[in-house]
Parts: sequence; C-alpha cells; structure tokens
Amino acid sequence: MFTGYFARLKNYQKANLTPISIAAKAPIWYKGDEYKKLAPKWSFYSEWKSGSHKGDNDYYTKHFKEEVLDKLDPEQVLRELEGFSGVSEDNIILLCYEKTGTFCHRHLVADWFNQNIKRDNYVFNVRELDLDSEAQLPNLGIFY
Repeated sequence: MFTGYFARLKNYQKANLTPISIAAKAPIWYKGDEYKKLAPKWSFYSEWKSGSHKGDNDYYTKHFKEEVLDKLDPEQVLRELEGFSGVSEDNIILLCYEKTGTFCHRHLVADWFNQNIKRDNYVFNVRELDLDSEAQLPNLGIFY
C-alpha cells in the first residue's frame, strides 16, 4: 500500500494504482473511492490549521491517534479498503492534500498500519509513493 497526494492522481492511475481518499473532504473533481474513517476530525483539524494550536503537529498527532486511530482495528480497515476497492493492498494508494515531505495525517496512518499489521510471510509496509524517484519505479513495473 502507498500514500500520496491528490495533485499526483493521474500519475498514480497510470501506475495502475487504485486511489482512495482519506481526506475529510476530497476535491470536488475527485471521483474515486473515499474512506472517511481515516479522515481527521474537524474539531482538532481546525485548531491545528488556524486555532490556538496552529501548526502544533504534536497536538494534531495526539488527537488524531486518540480520536481516530485508537478507535479502529487496522486489520479490519485493511479488509474494508481491499473489499470496497476490489484490489489488493499492493495496488491501493491512500490520498490526501499535502505534498510529499509535508506533515499530513496520511503519514500517521501509514505508521499506524506499519506498526500494527504483522504478517508471517512478508513485511507489511505502507510508504509514500514518489514517482519522481526512479528507485521505486522498477517495483511497480513502470518505466518513464
């Protein structure tokens, strides 16, 4: 499974990945699947974005963990993502707004999956997909 951002949607689709928005509100032009259970809550998001905790990533992380992730079962979430998208975890990319390298809840989601999903025969790994990085391209069978 991968994470990425809406501005790169066409590139992800060219890579045969199935996008799933985990944003509270996807862009109006986005027509793909959405999984709101992994979206931030407005109460702490608005405080982090422009309120008394503006830019406080520790505040955001604490509230996202307590109010969103701690209420979910990662194995169940993975089954639901695969179930409604119709593809395996290897072909899913979770989308939000922030560019690669910028603080975003999708990175918290990736860490949560990586820490909580255990497999006997392989390492479960959710990672940011940067299609500008040639090191990742052979794994996807894509050549630009």
